[in-house]
Amino acid sequence: MSGTGDSIVTRSKLVEAFRRLGVEPGDTLMLHASVRAVGWVVGGPDVVLAALLEVLGERGTLMMMVGWEEQVYDFPEWPAQRQAAYLGECPAFDPASSRANRRWSILTEYLRTWPGAMRSDHPEKSMAAVGRQAAWLTADHPLHYGFGPGSPLAKLCAAGGRVLLLGAPLNSLTILHHAEDRAAVPRKRVVRYQMPVLVRGERRWVEIEEFDTCQGIVDWEGPDYFELIAQEYMADSGMRPGWVGGAISYLFPAAPLVDFAARWMERAFGPQPGGP
Repeated sequence: MSGTGDSIVTRSKLVEAFRRLGVEPGDTLMLHASVRAVGWVVGGPDVVLAALLEVLGERGTLMMMVGWEEQVYDFPEWPAQRQAAYLGECPAFDPASSRANRRWSILTEYLRTWPGAMRSDHPEKSMAAVGRQAAWLTADHPLHYGFGPGSPLAKLCAAGGRVLLLGAPLNSLTILHHAEDRAAVPRKRVVRYQMPVLVRGERRWVEIEEFDTCQGIVDWEGPDYFELIAQEYMADSGMRPGWVGGAISYLFPAAPLVDFAARWMERAFGPQPGGP
């Protein structure tokens, strides 16, 4: 399979490609994107968002996981002086102003600052959304188990939403963390970490508990299981990718993919015969 061959990508070409891929007016859509994979976009990266929002229309909603630039997974490994300085003076996460994690995509910060954008108040898993359902999707994001019930991912599934991978790899499907939360798997790995948040206008360090989204919910020696699940879902459903500029792209239905993934994990990670 090869790309479109377009070396120059315009808004009109993007609109046409998104519609050809299956994006429809009124969709509730979660985006993962590599603008570099798309190609040279006339007008800059924000044109990608403008084209998507044009296709979605007034009834549609666009959401991304934007997170926060401050990530402290390796905090326990820092030298003592660095830890003390960070604990003493790191600013609290502020949904209104804290920068998005641009390592995931340059578009995270573009969407966070888009006119009318709403953002959830989880310091590490915050989502930004624009459109009709933006306020509902981002409201009341649980601090603990932020991919589970009540999360923007759970709401995306409830709304019949879809997930667009625009030049992003299959293992970037954040929605599968919701499947990890739902799957009836024994002895899921749990992590706890601290982050500074605003509580009634004052900075406070809070401990957050969640299933391990970095190393996985269980020990697994095979290939990346997110990618395996996505590939098997596509084979089972007959789903095919498309192209947007030079970016291979996939449009997954959120709820069916999560249902499929949860069953897959229960089979792969469940109790072994003769086990406890």
